[in-house]
Amino acid sequence: MNNTVANTTRLLGAGLRAVLVLTLVCGVLYPLAVTGVAQALFHDKANGSEVEDGGRVVGSELIGQRYDLPLKKGQETPAPDLRWFQPRPSNGLGTNSVNTRYKLLLSGATNLAGDSGTMKDKNGRQVCDPRATEGLCAQVKAAKDAVVKDNSTARHKIRPADVPADAVTSSGSGLDPHISPAYADLQAYRVAERNRLDVEDVRKLVDDHTDGRVLGFMGEPRVNVLKLNIALKHLVAAEG
Repeated sequence: MNNTVANTTRLLGAGLRAVLVLTLVCGVLYPLAVTGVAQALFHDKANGSEVEDGGRVVGSELIGQRYDLPLKKGQETPAPDLRWFQPRPSNGLGTNSVNTRYKLLLSGATNLAGDSGTMKDKNGRQVCDPRATEGLCAQVKAAKDAVVKDNSTARHKIRPADVPADAVTSSGSGLDPHISPAYADLQAYRVAERNRLDVEDVRKLVDDHTDGRVLGFMGEPRVNVLKLNIALKHLVAAEG
C-alpha cells in the first residue's frame, strides 16, 4: 500500500515537473526567442508592415483600404472619392457585428461560381444572362460600367475593353493592397483631372511605385495603392 502511494506521488511529481519545464520552454523561452529574432532581423514585418506618413501610422502595406466619400443620408454604401487611386473591389467582405467599437472588416471571398448569373447561348457557350441582377456576371458587369464611367474624362474616354480583370473582381481575401499597373494607369487620367495635375506627372508616380515580380520571375508587377496615394498627396501639396 505504501509502495503504491509512493509510486503515485513520484509519478505525479515527475508529471508536474515536466509540465512546468515544458511551460517554461515552450510558453516563455521559445516565444521570447522567436520574438527577439523577428524584432532584430525583421522589425518592420514583425510589427505588421506599418506604413507611416507625417510621423504617424496610416495603414499596413499588407492590407488594402478603401478611399470613399462620407456616407450620405439614404446611402447603403459610400461613393468612391475619385481624387484618389481606388483599390480592387472588396465584394467578399463582411461587416463586423461583434466588436462595434472598431470598424473592423471580415476578410472573405464572394464564393460565387464562374457560371453564377450565366446562361447558354444558341451555340452552347456560357455567357452572361442579361436578365440576371445577381451573380458573378452581373457583379462584374456593374463594376466594369462603374470603372468606365468614373475614369472617363473630357480628354480621355475609357473603353470597356480597356478595363483589366483586377478592376472588376475582388481577391480571395478581399483585402488585397495591390492593383495591376494597367489599372493604375487607367485611373491616372481621372486622378490628374480631379487634382489638377499633369497626367504625365501622375503616370510617373505610378511607374515609380510599381513593384516588379518577386525575384524577377514570381507573380506579376503590382502597385501598392496606399503608398501610391501617399505619394499623390505629397504631389498635390507640392503643386498647390
